[in-house]
Amino acid sequence: MDIDLIFRIAGIGIIVAVLNLVLKRAERDEQAMMTTLAGLIVVLMMMIREIGELFDTVKEVFGL
Repeated sequence: MDIDLIFRIAGIGIIVAVLNLVLKRAERDEQAMMTTLAGLIVVLMMMIREIGELFDTVKEVFGL
C-alpha cells in the first residue's frame, strides 16, 4: 500500500467536506447528502481494489 493512496483518500475527504459545507449553506441538503454518498462510494471502490490485492498476496504467500 502506497502513501499515495492515503493522500488520495484524504483529498477526496477534504473535497467532499467542502462541497458538503457549501451545499448545506445554500440550503441544498439533498445534493449535500448525494455528494457525501458519492465520495463514500469512490473511497470504498478504491479500498475494494486494495483489499483484492491483499487477498491475492495472501493466497500467493500461503500457496492457496
